[in-house]
Formats: sequence, C-alpha cells, structure tokens
Amino acid sequence: MKILVINGPNLNFLGIREKQVYGTQNYDDLLRMIAEKGAETGSVVEVFQSNHEGAIIDRIQDAYYDGTEGIVINPGAYTHYSYAIHDALASVSMPKVEIHISDITAREEFRKVSVTRPACDDQIYGKGLEGYLLAIDRVIELKKRVEK
Repeated sequence: MKILVINGPNLNFLGIREKQVYGTQNYDDLLRMIAEKGAETGSVVEVFQSNHEGAIIDRIQDAYYDGTEGIVINPGAYTHYSYAIHDALASVSMPKVEIHISDITAREEFRKVSVTRPACDDQIYGKGLEGYLLAIDRVIELKKRVEK
C-alpha cells in the first residue's frame, strides 16, 4: 500500500518547539518511526512537510494521480481554519486520518475546533508521535474495508 504522511507548519521543529507539549523527540525521530512502520506493514510511506498551505494542497491533489492509497495528515495550525485544505482532502477518495501529537481537546479553545476533520475518516490525538503509527494502521484498516 502507498501511504502519504503530510505534516503542516512547524512540525519540522519537533524537539525544538514547546517540548512540554510536543515532547523531546525530533523530526528525524518521527521520520525513522514512520519508515520502520512502513517496513513492518509492507507499505511504501512517503512523508511530506511544508509550512505553506498551498504546497500542502498541491501535494494532496498530486496524491490523486500518483497512486497514493491513503493519507495521514497533521495539518498543524491549519487544522483550525484552512477550509482550502479541507476542500482538497474532500476532493480525494481514499482513506484519510487526521493526527495530532497533543490532546487538542485539552488545550486552548481554538485548538478544539478542526475544520479539516470532517474531510477525514478518523482523527487521532493525544498519543504523541505514536499516534502517527496508529494512524498508519487505521489507514491500512480502512483501505482493507473498502476492498472487501
């Protein structure tokens, strides 16, 4: 299975920014974890990160054409206000899981609202970097359900 993991703004600063919220593991640690999960599941997993909304939308649209079979996305702050990313996600018919490292329901009020969640099949939050691995498993599970 070909899975695309998309990370939005500031996720490349894991291990640098707000360690009390996002932990001390850095972005390379996350990439390593995802690569190991890909090998474990026999999946081809591509990771894309951008601090730019348009680049994220372009990558979602490219996924429609490049054989991607599922998307895991952490839109970062765009979660709370990017209807453009919502629309891009809604445009592609493949399993999609939104992921957040922290528990967005226990943080500031604005973080409790996700405008991108309705365009996804599921949402995982508050599980740290491990949440990405759970999201990959969930995408695989959703894809298998569709194939039956």
